[in-house]
Amino acid sequence: MMWTPRRRRRVAFLLALALLAGVGAFTRKKRGRAAPRPPRQEQPVADFALRDVVSGQTVALADFAGRPAVVVAFLGIDCPIAELYAPRLAALSRDYESRGVAFLGVNANAHDAVEEIAAHAQRLHIPFPVLRDEGNVLADRLKADRMCEIVVLDGRKMVRYRGAIDDQYQIGARRDEPERHYLADALEAILAGRRVAVAESEVFGCPIERVKPQAPRRRMTGGAPGASLAQESPEEVGPVTYAEHVAPIVQSKCQDCHRPGEAGPFPLLTYEHVRRRASTLREAVDERRMPPWYADPRYGHFANDRSLSARERATLLAWVDQGTPRGADATMPPPHTFPQGWKIGTPDAVVSMLESYSVQAEGVVPYQRFRIPTGFTEDKWVQAVEGRPGDRNVVHHISIFIESHDSDRNNTHRTGPCLVTYAPGDIPGIYPPGVAKRIPAGSDLLFEVHYTPIGRERTDRSSVGLIFAKGPVRYEAITKGIPPPGPPDKRLEIPPGAENHEVRAAFTFRSDSHLIGMMPHMHLRGKDFQYTLRLPDGTSEILLSVPAFNFAWQDIYRFPEPRRLPKGARIECIAHYDNSRNNPANPDPTATVRWGDYTWDEMMIGYIDYYIDVLPKDGLKIGEDF
Repeated sequence: MMWTPRRRRRVAFLLALALLAGVGAFTRKKRGRAAPRPPRQEQPVADFALRDVVSGQTVALADFAGRPAVVVAFLGIDCPIAELYAPRLAALSRDYESRGVAFLGVNANAHDAVEEIAAHAQRLHIPFPVLRDEGNVLADRLKADRMCEIVVLDGRKMVRYRGAIDDQYQIGARRDEPERHYLADALEAILAGRRVAVAESEVFGCPIERVKPQAPRRRMTGGAPGASLAQESPEEVGPVTYAEHVAPIVQSKCQDCHRPGEAGPFPLLTYEHVRRRASTLREAVDERRMPPWYADPRYGHFANDRSLSARERATLLAWVDQGTPRGADATMPPPHTFPQGWKIGTPDAVVSMLESYSVQAEGVVPYQRFRIPTGFTEDKWVQAVEGRPGDRNVVHHISIFIESHDSDRNNTHRTGPCLVTYAPGDIPGIYPPGVAKRIPAGSDLLFEVHYTPIGRERTDRSSVGLIFAKGPVRYEAITKGIPPPGPPDKRLEIPPGAENHEVRAAFTFRSDSHLIGMMPHMHLRGKDFQYTLRLPDGTSEILLSVPAFNFAWQDIYRFPEPRRLPKGARIECIAHYDNSRNNPANPDPTATVRWGDYTWDEMMIGYIDYYIDVLPKDGLKIGEDF
């Protein structure tokens, strides 16, 4: 099979969902399909009449008598997958309008206000009526669990199809183009008088928030390891209120992302914010998708650990199960305060992309690279650094590299060291006193940006903020990538269909050093990653194990204090890849996968941040390490 540029463009994953920095995280356990639902009794859907939130008119199912089909699409505010599918639904409704098919949108979320729903429909240019389902009556009647769930009725008002629009978007995984067009295929069959071949499919979307929160039918999604392997039942924690028990957890583990201007698709700053997303919260916590943290808790302790303890997890589940009680205001903690703008404080210098970049509404955007001269006339020692997206909705991650001004100028290659990486939820680079990164005089910064379309066109102009060291610098901080040996075209070769392909890499320290943190990096087929430390005295330990690698979250795992390593210490990295059809994010399980920058290619890099204890007299050169 030819691996042509056109085919490359057709197979890629972009995750959204900074998406669910909020949207959710993809795990690498084998996914099973949900257990089959009980057979439904064949009977016509009873007539219903609901208000169109835009026009204010009442729309009834009876209004469409004589139509060959009616598509009922359950929608919602702030669901990333629903946002992604809005243009697709609009296009399908226009395509089938001339053939007599009617489309109806339904918002059944208990806490979405009519004004919010109307504004949302107008912003997304939805061309068909959007109806308000007060009290979830129609959702209950049609047994709909999720936003983006589709129910298709034929001319006799019989349910002929229910499920997803197509198979392009899942929670934390997406294809460049859909392979299965469930809704379109169902409509074609109905219009041709044929049996619908696939009458039901699994839906990936946020749970419909019902009047009484409940867990939707469980999907077998696996989950991240979590902070503790211990289990605690929600029934064991006793009565729970938001004010006393839930608010402190949400403040410490959720609000850093779920607040205006950050990656979370909806805020979780108040009781009302959290209550209106109770079912979504319950599912994400129950499936261990949120908060996103992928380190195995048996190995290492990290300063930026955002995972839930067993007690915290059980408390959140119990609160939803008990009906989301508010509790007494006297027990409510004061609102958590967050730094405005830059997390590192006011930067001494900001380097931004020279021009804004327009991100398309749908499809795949290849990695974009932007080269910016710093104009520095002397070496700069950076004590703190933070990458900041111009539009967090569409920026999946940014890697910023220090390049010589005289090196390759065509923006297609990076040869220098990494200055900083931004990813949703991560903390900026802040180095211990006396430790700093050096940007040589006259350097350029190369921004490598991964954009994720979200269903509407957006514009981004990302930046990096720098705070320079104010005191003497004793140690130069180094970011070192540990790849497999050999030239890039020989570093890895993952066979088609391989479920557990192993790749190894290693690095030996040539000087006494201190390890600050680690960041494993793979692409869509990445399955797990482990760092093992081997000391000169023969002892060894696992520093970090990530058993469910998630490309959607490029986490840096930072030690509370730098870890001293003697000369001759060796870090060994081992990773496994799933290139089989069991990996829903796999662009092409029939391809032999080799090293490359794009998401349909693969990488295996064990990044480490460290500093050497004795700096060479003439300093380090760009790209040099010890």
